[in-house]
Amino acid sequence: MHDIRLIRDDPEGFDAALARRGADPVAAQVLALDEERRALTTRLQEAQSRRNEASKAIGKAMGQGNTQEAEALKAEVAELKQSMPELEERERRLGAELQDALAVVPNLPADDVPDGADESDNVEVAVWGEKPQFDFEPREHADIAPALGMDFETGAKLSGARFTFLRGPMARLHRALGQFMIDRQVASHGYTECAPPVLVRDEAMYGTDKLPKFAEDSFLTNDGRWLIPTAEVSLTASVMGDILDAGSLPMRLTALTPCFRSEAGAAGKDTRGFIRQHQFEKCELVSIVAPEDSEAEHERMTAAAEDILQALGMPYRRMLLCTGDMGFGARRTYDLEVWLPGQGAYREISSCSNTGDFQARRMNTRYRPEGSKKTEFVHTLNGSGLAVGRTLVALIENGQQADGSVTVPEVLHPYTGGLTRLEPIT
Repeated sequence: MHDIRLIRDDPEGFDAALARRGADPVAAQVLALDEERRALTTRLQEAQSRRNEASKAIGKAMGQGNTQEAEALKAEVAELKQSMPELEERERRLGAELQDALAVVPNLPADDVPDGADESDNVEVAVWGEKPQFDFEPREHADIAPALGMDFETGAKLSGARFTFLRGPMARLHRALGQFMIDRQVASHGYTECAPPVLVRDEAMYGTDKLPKFAEDSFLTNDGRWLIPTAEVSLTASVMGDILDAGSLPMRLTALTPCFRSEAGAAGKDTRGFIRQHQFEKCELVSIVAPEDSEAEHERMTAAAEDILQALGMPYRRMLLCTGDMGFGARRTYDLEVWLPGQGAYREISSCSNTGDFQARRMNTRYRPEGSKKTEFVHTLNGSGLAVGRTLVALIENGQQADGSVTVPEVLHPYTGGLTRLEPIT
């Protein structure tokens, strides 16, 4: 959500920043609603003031025996009382229209975000690790994994397309990855482990900018709750409506949860394999910080996600997303893309975003700086540390052997009960 004062002060600059994202100008529409609402608010305040004045004057007129004036004042008060509910309703309706108009306007990009239309304009910031060399033609995970316990057919039989049933050591390795990630984020990077609900109300989805624009990308239950598309929703919204103590910041939260996405906006993408599923697990990272700390926190969070890939020995690159490829709520985003030798391409495995005060305004989450009587909006950040399923895909493709087996990174051995290799199930 945007500060309306920013649009009032510089409507041309606001629209120019939106244009960098390929978005249409909105300042004129928003300001027209704002001016109409403010004018109506002024009328209402004037009517309330006049009603109070006239009510006091009635007693004075009666005390002076001026019955005619008193009756005229009573008639005026009655008319004001009759007209004010309509003004109040119109004011409420215009306020809602203004909120609705602002709710679908994306965040403005930070100044250092490169301009661009799509992922082809993203900028490579860093590359880590050596790509594995094979003395055979590496295969994609969708060709290797079924023999190792990744059962696409049973998943589809149970639930339809984009669901997968994991068996035996494959299921154990998937679980091990998630537990390793969250343990590492807590022990090495200072995040507080949480176990949040995966069903949330509209307010939590709205506050984290998933509603109203992306309703079709999520699952809604028949009692009006949403299955979380990411634990970002639960973790960030946990401070919804709060005024935080400055001493409690930075607040760093993490959770390993199932996530659910309808993928309505990704029709036809990655329909084969385990990369894009309706149900998946992710180790989510959320930070809630003072505004002056958010840029440094963005670098810190991204490094925490990179640490998982480095510990697993997975080659990857860090990309700074261009204006046309950033998510709706982000002002700046790094994507981490892991190397998949079977595809011969880097693929996204983590996205770490600084949203500034965009979500905090939607949630009305503030803090009181030390020594100040006024409150300010916090800044919120979110990232994957990492997506478990995609990490499993990367592990399979990078660790594949000529005989169809897959080596398990040493750092995971304590989590797999000593399992060092996935072998084809015969």
